[in-house]
Amino acid sequence: MQRPSLRFSRFLFLLLIGHMSWFSAIAQRWTAQQANDWYKTQPFLVGANFIPSTAINQLEMWQAESFDPATIDRELGYAESIGMNVMRVFLHNLVWEQDADGYKKRIDQFLQIADKHHIKIMFVLFDSCWNDEPKLGKQPDPVVGKHNSGWVRGPGTKRLFDSRTWEGLEQYTKGVLSAFANDKRVVAWDLFNEPTNSGYNDAVLPLLTKTFVWAQAVRPSQPITVGSWHDHPLSNDLMYAQSDIISFHNYAEAPKLEAQILDLQKQGRPLICTEYMARTRNSTFETCLPVFKKYKVGAINWGLVKGKTNTIYAWDAPMPNGEEPKVWFHDVFRPDGSVFNPKETAVIKQLTTGK
Repeated sequence: MQRPSLRFSRFLFLLLIGHMSWFSAIAQRWTAQQANDWYKTQPFLVGANFIPSTAINQLEMWQAESFDPATIDRELGYAESIGMNVMRVFLHNLVWEQDADGYKKRIDQFLQIADKHHIKIMFVLFDSCWNDEPKLGKQPDPVVGKHNSGWVRGPGTKRLFDSRTWEGLEQYTKGVLSAFANDKRVVAWDLFNEPTNSGYNDAVLPLLTKTFVWAQAVRPSQPITVGSWHDHPLSNDLMYAQSDIISFHNYAEAPKLEAQILDLQKQGRPLICTEYMARTRNSTFETCLPVFKKYKVGAINWGLVKGKTNTIYAWDAPMPNGEEPKVWFHDVFRPDGSVFNPKETAVIKQLTTGK
């Protein structure tokens, strides 16, 4: 009974790929040679997914009234102190659509701070994870003990499935990429975080395809990617076919991480793991970073500083009393700069700086 559906899905995928061919004369995906030549110029990329501890989500990080450069400066200093040289940072389309010029100025200010700390930035444009129906304005307070209680999707379900609203998303994608297309402080563009999450599955393909089209129309000097995180064959096929470099997520123990790296090496392109490190799932700095180093795979863990996102708590293990877990799920530092585990930061520093 499933075979006709699978055949139709494959037909849909091929149709989408064919639809993308019209812009190939305007801009080309990097060849594997171009991607690998670029990667040879990069250091061993090690860093974190970053949001300041004072922000609960992307909107609170970037809206003018809650943008917090002082905290950003202090916390990126923590990252620099242990040798981290890259941060993955989520943007949001609503902030752009409200005030594009103001947003560009805040992004530039953020990049100035990051550059002061010798940190390159990988920006994320869209995200399918956590709370739906994002809204501008004051964001909710954290739910005590709950992981990412206030994180929001972008663009959210309503716009994801209503192509009449995509003009704003196109302007956002092209506008951000054009503004920073030749900015050496930006190391790469991650167009869509876990696009098939939240039950979207391969129904996300139309918007995901369009996002690649919009980004390729700009053709920034930095590589474009969308990372695989789960077994959704059609979406993964599209990501692998259109990404300049291959990115992926892995929250498993080191042997499974190594197996995934070996499998993805068949793509013949540079690899960056844009999410890993969940201590209670045996994905740790001590066990995984040496694997990344061995294969020169970029390593960007989830979380830098304990804060309003509550990511010291596990996805599925809330602590309503707000007690700090004995083993943090994510994150490295406390807001005062002290660390959860000095042995971890010693490993990070040794593998990034040799010290």
